[in-house]
Amino acid sequence: MTGTVQSKLLAGWTDPAAAFAALYATDRYAFWLDAGPDAQAGVSYIGAASSTSRFVTASVAKGSVTSRNIRAPDAVPPEVTQETIFEFLRRDLAAHGDDTPTLSHRTGFDLGWVGWFGYELGAQTVGVPGQASRYPDAALLEVHRMVRFDHHDRTVTLLARSNRTEHVGAEPDGAADWFEQTSAALAALPATPLAPEPAEPAPPRASAVPQWRHGAPGYAALIETCLAAIQNGDAYQLCLTNEIRVAGRWHPVDTYRVLRAGSPSHHGGLLRFGDVAVLSASPEQFLHVGRDRHIRTKPIKGTRPRSNEPAEDNRLKTELQRSDKERAENLMIVDLMRNDLARIAQLGTVAVSALLAVESYAHVHQLVSTIEARLSPGVTVIDALESCFPAGSMTGTPKARAMSILDSLERGPRGVYSGAFGYVGLDGAADLAIVIRSIVLDSVGASIGTGGGITALSDVAEEIDETRIKAAALLASLGIAAP
Repeated sequence: MTGTVQSKLLAGWTDPAAAFAALYATDRYAFWLDAGPDAQAGVSYIGAASSTSRFVTASVAKGSVTSRNIRAPDAVPPEVTQETIFEFLRRDLAAHGDDTPTLSHRTGFDLGWVGWFGYELGAQTVGVPGQASRYPDAALLEVHRMVRFDHHDRTVTLLARSNRTEHVGAEPDGAADWFEQTSAALAALPATPLAPEPAEPAPPRASAVPQWRHGAPGYAALIETCLAAIQNGDAYQLCLTNEIRVAGRWHPVDTYRVLRAGSPSHHGGLLRFGDVAVLSASPEQFLHVGRDRHIRTKPIKGTRPRSNEPAEDNRLKTELQRSDKERAENLMIVDLMRNDLARIAQLGTVAVSALLAVESYAHVHQLVSTIEARLSPGVTVIDALESCFPAGSMTGTPKARAMSILDSLERGPRGVYSGAFGYVGLDGAADLAIVIRSIVLDSVGASIGTGGGITALSDVAEEIDETRIKAAALLASLGIAAP
């Protein structure tokens, strides 16, 4: 990726959902990083592969990274290198250090890479055993062009990177032509959001029966094993997870519209990469790194369901705030993330700016803490990502020991679930959410991950209920009644 970045500020506002539907709904390699329906803050980004975009996948088992041009697969053969995805990105960003965007008047993403980092990359970052995932262990799309929606300023901006050797506008795929065509397409759309999705999606086919990796009795036994390990001093907290598989076919864009309508979130997103699509209503920010080298993580630990009755809903929120178990669970992960950040942060800059705050979403109340720091001189955004991955809220503590125990219990890969998705910019900025409250669609069905942190104060029945509560909205988005 070489050349300069150009931008074009459009007149008026366009709803991102309408824009994505008009521009990229049929594109097999497209992304939508979503600040949420009716968002009043944050930034959304939409885009798709251009004629020169690279699509990169990583394999932990092979220790390799494969880069291909998906728009011209026959003209340009794939390039396979023996390295980790972190080594690839570190090398790629360094190679384009002189080409980084200079649109410093804005914060956020100014082109680079968009995609996911799967949980099994933890075998490389932490050095623990790992399972073989059915999905790439990382998948990233090189973004040359995109549409940026600033929800606070109500502005829409087109961004495009033109090759240094390209006479802009001289060919159909030039940046100037793309600006003109995209501006015209967006100008024809209404400024108001698309009509909301029906509350009850169409009934599923008879074959759409959820298959849990661990049924309730088996999962209860795993919780008991976790409690025994904690009592023996092998760990303080274990983030035990389960997987639900559902056979069938769902359209990624239509299904994501249903998911975001029922589970709005500030870090939602849709990644459609060929036959695999990640649909996320994630409320949890894993890492945000700004151009000023300020880094932030916001671990979530502690959950209560929402109620339609205001008095009961408030009682549940208060119960969460006062729960010794939930507070302890959150504090353990705060300590773990402080330690992770301390390894790559400037001395004395790691600080907890918010502790045990309650954030309320459509289906759950959550306890959220915020830890911030400033990167040490010479430390890159990829160094920070590699140092902190996977997120402590998805492993337990101590991290390496917890991951080893969980690997022996869960008996299968987590895949994309428990990893992270978002953007990594060429300028060193990044914003990655944790892949929770998410659906992964492939050619044969859907996969949903769900789980919770097990501590010494955990109740087996309550932990099982928590996994069901978290999965219910995701199953509903597929047209399937929750258990």
